Amino acid sequence: MKGLYDKLYENIKEICHRFPMVEEKVNGFGHTSFRVKDKPFVILGGDESNPSLSIKTLKTTQEMLIQQKGYKKSPYIGRHGWTTFPLEKMDWKAVEDYLLEAYFRTAPKNVIKKMQMNRN
Repeated sequence: MKGLYDKLYENIKEICHRFPMVEEKVNGFGHTSFRVKDKPFVILGGDESNPSLSIKTLKTTQEMLIQQKGYKKSPYIGRHGWTTFPLEKMDWKAVEDYLLEAYFRTAPKNVIKKMQMNRN
């Protein structure tokens, strides 16, 4: 039976791998990040009993989100726009939109341009 962390990981992985050039990496602390050109745009941390999800947001997006219950600036990296998302009652469509925003903030411009051309 899959636990909360495993379900979170599987959902994030499924969304992130829709984007070009995404790679997955586990750091020395056991945090899994999804990256483009070795730059992270989402980080999964914690463990089964206390998982966490941090997404690289625009600072204006972060300011809007942290006004809502459960959202907060991510420890250590929050000053760069990283936002920790609440995991109860996840709105997966919204999370997908924030992941796309994070990807666009991180990916090289030529990759984004090619991705946008393929959508048209």
